[in-house]
Amino acid sequence: MKKISKYLGLPILMVVLLWSCENLDVPITTQLTPEVFPQNSTQYIQTTGPVYAAFRGDFAFSWWWTQSLTTDEAIMPARGGNWFDNRNYIAMHYHDWTADNGIVSSLWDWSSRVIGTSNQAISILNESMPEGAEKATTISELKTMRAISYFMMMDSYGNVPLDTLYGDFSSHAKSDRKVVFEFIEKELKKAIPNLNPASGITTYGRPNKQTANALLAKMYLNAEVYTGTQRYNDCVAACDAVISSGLYAVEPRTTYLQMFYPNNGPQMKEFIFAVPFDPAATTVGFNGQMYHARYDVPRSERAKFGLPFTPSAPRSTLPEFYANFNDANDIRNKQWLTGLQFLNDGVTPVKVTTTKKGYDQFYTGSDGGASYTYQVDLTPNIVLRQNVTLFDCGNDEIAWNMGYRNVKFYPDATSTSRNQNNDVPFLRYSDVLLMKAEAILRGGNATLGHTALSLVNMVRDNRTTTAPWTSVTLEDLYKERSREFTWEAWHRNDMIRFGKYEGQWGFKTNTDTYRRIFPIPTNARVLNPALTQNPGYPQ
Repeated sequence: MKKISKYLGLPILMVVLLWSCENLDVPITTQLTPEVFPQNSTQYIQTTGPVYAAFRGDFAFSWWWTQSLTTDEAIMPARGGNWFDNRNYIAMHYHDWTADNGIVSSLWDWSSRVIGTSNQAISILNESMPEGAEKATTISELKTMRAISYFMMMDSYGNVPLDTLYGDFSSHAKSDRKVVFEFIEKELKKAIPNLNPASGITTYGRPNKQTANALLAKMYLNAEVYTGTQRYNDCVAACDAVISSGLYAVEPRTTYLQMFYPNNGPQMKEFIFAVPFDPAATTVGFNGQMYHARYDVPRSERAKFGLPFTPSAPRSTLPEFYANFNDANDIRNKQWLTGLQFLNDGVTPVKVTTTKKGYDQFYTGSDGGASYTYQVDLTPNIVLRQNVTLFDCGNDEIAWNMGYRNVKFYPDATSTSRNQNNDVPFLRYSDVLLMKAEAILRGGNATLGHTALSLVNMVRDNRTTTAPWTSVTLEDLYKERSREFTWEAWHRNDMIRFGKYEGQWGFKTNTDTYRRIFPIPTNARVLNPALTQNPGYPQ
């Protein structure tokens, strides 16, 4: 079992956080008061703990759901009324969410919480730490975490309030997206000289220099979306900083899948910044990420994966997205469960015994209660057999086997709970290579002897035994990114940049471009009257 404290250097913190989830300006208090400010290196590290705990706390929920369920990558229909949840998931698919949607609100709450907690920790440490290299690095790490959270808010909501002064409890109006972009850029550039240059276990779970450079590359690649101005040469330069560090490498084909296993961690050569999870850590915000095995593994395959619980299994992909996996020699195909299912020996069928009516709720024969045994066969299409309006496939075996399932974050059989040990990468080296390739294709200058084609083949050579590509287009690159970063919460970002977010897939027909950003949640506007609603949404 991995220990988060081993990587972050954080003892279990007895810290009680009282925060505003929606208003960055409400005071945040902890047991760390001016009378008991931290006084040594161990206590300084403890002070940073709530920031990382807060970031980890909802990363696997609100970030993933908003970035993936709103695309053709993932869908979560109801099954016999299960998972209807006040239309929260359905709205993600149809692009008809409102300011009252619980998932949209959760993303705002979570990112605001990390920003507010960062402001507090920065304020405490600025006052209590002696000047020197340790202070400069610690503060820069916290400011980078705050910048990451502001990036998520800016990417998801557009114009957002900038509040970086702990103790200022006045309401703040939204700042223009371009202003927020410039703030994040400035913060990251100022942090880089002071961030730790090392990678691996010494910095794992905390931002290092290349975390900031990789995030800058992500910003510059999307700069035209955020600011209206292209920054492709800046993207190339930021990517080159990561590449030239020599700290990272593309995982070979033989270990690609292992990058996402429960025993992953700082030994993974591609991880620039990853979120560590440990199901045994139960302090506030230290929950293991539970949303993959629980939501993605079919109920019938509990024994196959040795799980101590029965999965809920509501989540799958769509045929439109799975069509990207069209190379039989690609190791990335193995992250999917498709078709007839077998135990891990590859020979023994996964079978379920039910009744004829239990298999097909629409069975009309007189022997509906008769026993029926079948081999599980996962089918690609989602069919709303029970109720189209309620987005309901039905509550029988046919319905529960609809949709190909992703097990990239491989189920953790060692955990005694539904939580998993799998750490989740936020920034990976292959992303840096593909970002640079895309920036060059879009007009950026080629550097370091690289071309867009050579960069893409650097990744593909470690993913498939098929011959390297001889040419590459933006459409090719889009599909390659879909294959490479499946289930890593980057697909919405990619779809918007490639102009595909308003397309049609599954049951979605909505083409409104204003939905490239989410509405400001109602509860946030109640707490902060200075907030105005985003364009397109009811004011």
